[in-house]
Amino acid sequence: MVVYVDGLCEPVNPGGTATYGYVVRNDAGRDIARKSGVVGKGTGMSNNVAEYAALCEALRYLIREKMTLLPVEIRSDSRLLVNQMKGEWKFHKGLYAQEYKEAKGLTSQFERVKFRWIPREENKEADALSREAYFAATKKSGRV
Repeated sequence: MVVYVDGLCEPVNPGGTATYGYVVRNDAGRDIARKSGVVGKGTGMSNNVAEYAALCEALRYLIREKMTLLPVEIRSDSRLLVNQMKGEWKFHKGLYAQEYKEAKGLTSQFERVKFRWIPREENKEADALSREAYFAATKKSGRV
């Protein structure tokens, strides 16, 4: 199972509208889930909050679908997320503290989870989903 995650916070970071997107792909290369959403707006929002929210939403989906025994590879273009989740970078206090702790708790429910950094060009689908969520949210509210 391969999961692509991405998040953004625009038009300002921090403090903008944070959105996420994820794609879950089975071993045959078929998409079994594609989702996006809004994390929040304004104070407390950042790119890192959005990236971790994407990860948490994807992990919750896999847990709901009873996929915790399958090997899972999470792919992200966020070096911070990947290296912190692999334990290679320390977590420091930040806006995303709650999401980081939640992600650690969710991953503990899986038999095997790997994290892999990928270039932005390889994460286009999750990126497009997070952008769709952003444009839908800002269009609805009438403001960016």
